[in-house]
Amino acid sequence: MYNRHTYTPKKILYLFLISVFCLLAVTACSKKETGDKAKELELLCGSSFPKPMEQLCAELTAQTGIQVPTTIAGSEDFLPLVKAGQKGDILVTHDPFLDYVRDANSLFDYVHVGFVAPVLAVQKGNPKGLRSIQDLTQPGLKVALTDPQYSTCGEMVFALLEKKGIKEAVLKNVENRLTKGHSTLGTFLKTQAVDAVIMWNGVAHTFRDSLEVVKTPYEYDEEIRVHIIGLSYSKEPEALRQFINFARTKGPEIFAEYGYVK
Repeated sequence: MYNRHTYTPKKILYLFLISVFCLLAVTACSKKETGDKAKELELLCGSSFPKPMEQLCAELTAQTGIQVPTTIAGSEDFLPLVKAGQKGDILVTHDPFLDYVRDANSLFDYVHVGFVAPVLAVQKGNPKGLRSIQDLTQPGLKVALTDPQYSTCGEMVFALLEKKGIKEAVLKNVENRLTKGHSTLGTFLKTQAVDAVIMWNGVAHTFRDSLEVVKTPYEYDEEIRVHIIGLSYSKEPEALRQFINFARTKGPEIFAEYGYVK
């Protein structure tokens, strides 16, 4: 009587070879899927730098395939997360935050790509005829500044106004228009809600169709550099190294295009 569960040595060898072939095929497919998966680096982007970083990341992705999902916020908002090693592979910020990252032992590598500098900006056509920071004391002028509690630029401006002895007169024209972000200042000028602001150069460049920058001497006590920082706790060190090297080559050129120059 025929037993359907009886296997000849030849049949057993055949089934064994088929099993091995299938196992190798599955392994090869798994490796291909893993190898083909695009590397991803999370970017923590200071709120003054999304435009140049958008271009830099687009060029990087086109060249390397590395994807760079981005979160935009103030540098002071990112700092606790970076100190705890909780979030991000890359941080884009300005002085003095590089020192804070280094002190937290979270620094992998960094690139200096430009400068942020406070600039005096007014409505298109400069209808009030402003020529200097001293002019911000004119009675009835509507002025907006960044709050020094949240802003390095605000700290610099307040220190300069204090040194010039005009802080109280200017703040009288500011009233309640101390902002946390520079984009709000650009919007104030765009909507003609104010006559003048002092804001970062790169953000003024973003709003260049809606405002004018008044050329004034650089009177601040410090220069503020912009940095692209690789974070040491990244789980993609090779991709991060690629990013930093690419930023070292292309970053300064792109940031200069967007106005981040002295």
